Amino acid sequence: MKVHFIGIGGIGLSALARFLNFDGHEVCGSDMKSSPITKALEEEGIKVFCPQDASNIKDDLDLVIYSAAVTDENPELIEARLKQIRTLSRKEALPIILGDKKNYCVAGAHGKSTTTAMLASILGSSALIGAISKDFGSNFRYVNDLVAFEADESDASFLLSNPYCAIVTNAEPEHMEYYHYDYDKFYESYEKFLSLAKKRVVNAEDKDIAKLKIENAVYLYPSKDIKNLCYTLKNNQPCTKFDLKDLGTFEVWGFGFHMATNASLAILAALNELDIETIRKNLLNYKGIKKRFDIVQANEKFVVIDDYAHHPTEIEATMKSIELYDNLTNLNKRIVLWQPHKYSRTSDNLEGFKKCFRRCDELIILPIWTIPGEKKIDIDFQKEFAQYNPIFADKIITTNGKIELIKDEKIIKSYDEGIFLGVGAGDITYQLRYK
Repeated sequence: MKVHFIGIGGIGLSALARFLNFDGHEVCGSDMKSSPITKALEEEGIKVFCPQDASNIKDDLDLVIYSAAVTDENPELIEARLKQIRTLSRKEALPIILGDKKNYCVAGAHGKSTTTAMLASILGSSALIGAISKDFGSNFRYVNDLVAFEADESDASFLLSNPYCAIVTNAEPEHMEYYHYDYDKFYESYEKFLSLAKKRVVNAEDKDIAKLKIENAVYLYPSKDIKNLCYTLKNNQPCTKFDLKDLGTFEVWGFGFHMATNASLAILAALNELDIETIRKNLLNYKGIKKRFDIVQANEKFVVIDDYAHHPTEIEATMKSIELYDNLTNLNKRIVLWQPHKYSRTSDNLEGFKKCFRRCDELIILPIWTIPGEKKIDIDFQKEFAQYNPIFADKIITTNGKIELIKDEKIIKSYDEGIFLGVGAGDITYQLRYK
């Protein structure tokens, strides 16, 4: 089958393209502009067209798959439909890609990328993740028909992922605009996802999972099942040790009780495939994922950490990890750079955002990272976040050992000491890295 992906440079769609390519199909794609992901795809033998144009849609295509960001006005999508080539959204294409595989599907508002990457490391399986696993340096790995898959609840596409084992980290309401703010419909989608699987593993202490009707699941009770947590640093990298139920001691990359919880869910799921000693050993292969407590530079007095957290619950968990890191390094200053992500998310979760930075010494706020066509909402950040006495900047410039804040094209402050944490899902990740 010859398949063309519109928006192939996206983190999710690129993983699907790679999977089909390794599964023996002829794959090509396009994006608005070149990126590290599109360059990597080309190195793997996938033809990528930049920018997008109707001429990229050839008559011999069997299928066109497009990302959620692609609109009906996209020239390639229009051309494909005019040529009567079968077109499917990413969501609609999942049964074709995953339909005959043994899928371990991880869902949840928070922690699903991390848990999926951990599971892939434990199982040594194929993987489709919405982030880059440092274990194998990609959002994708093709090994066999056993697949660790990050299942997306944001558009209910997890209902098309054909789960053999469904793992749910939490079910906090997110992306409610898709569900028309109908909470019954939202929770019912999780119930259906779980019901599709032969095996189920869930965090029993999550207040939203507790609202679901679930049959025959393996339940993790973190407060009772996880004991003797110990945090250490290995070559400036965070490490958590913990005991799980009667299964002994485990060690996982990362800091925090939430990391032990994610690892525990992955361990309990993997027991369907492997013995406990193999699981214990393979978990050590997990080295974190890019943009999740990602230490991008470190010296004896200055550490820069990039984290994808863009919801108050995620930021709160990351701030706890920063506190642990600080206690072990004695850097004694915590600076947080926040790039709010989308007007709707910022507005919907404003009260949570006002509380989640309380462990920081300084808060810097960048302009909201939005998407084309999003309705602007007026938010008075100066007033709402007055308790932090925040600094407002347009962008940052990062060099080795230093970060400078830029406002109106002028340097207003620089940092070369302490722990500097950047949180957000926009272009902040590129600003935090120097070349």
